Amino acid sequence: MAGPATKDTSSLALGLAQVRILASAANIGSVNPVGVAGDSIGAITKSLFSAEMEVWRHMAGFPQIEDHNIPLSKKAVIEVDAEELSPANIALALGLDPADYTDVHSGAIALGALTSAVYLRSELVYTFPDTDYTMVPVFPRAQVTGSVSLDFQAADDVKNPMAIESKRADSEVSGGSAVWDNAPLGYIWFLDAS
Repeated sequence: MAGPATKDTSSLALGLAQVRILASAANIGSVNPVGVAGDSIGAITKSLFSAEMEVWRHMAGFPQIEDHNIPLSKKAVIEVDAEELSPANIALALGLDPADYTDVHSGAIALGALTSAVYLRSELVYTFPDTDYTMVPVFPRAQVTGSVSLDFQAADDVKNPMAIESKRADSEVSGGSAVWDNAPLGYIWFLDAS
């Protein structure tokens, strides 16, 4: 057989993940996923996880040929487009604590106050279509950044985009924990419930 053959069809991914938001401080000592379905932000139309590394590239010789990379920075981000326009989801997109907005249809969110985004715990729970096998990137100490941009359309639903960025959670930062010293931005867990 020519070309790449599938090694395990149960590892094929299709569909969206569930975004769960929890308190960071109350869960900072937990390395494993701790969120439940009730911690979900609800329906979404986009769930993107990325882990990026910026490197310095060394070149040598003539003509120069790249021979070594040195890591300069690392970051991890979850990008989502939430469909449910609740006060909690709008507050979350603005960097506020969604736990302060418990009513689905009422509340007031202040605009214009320049404050740092709160630290939250984010878990992106992806369940593979054929099994109970899940992949869960855990950000123990994250902040939501970006701008709220709600595009109201005549014949399409509104999406509330947000970027959830992992921040250092190790013992070197205030609010961190030594359990994250080997993984300061979090872990990607693969879990088999069967």
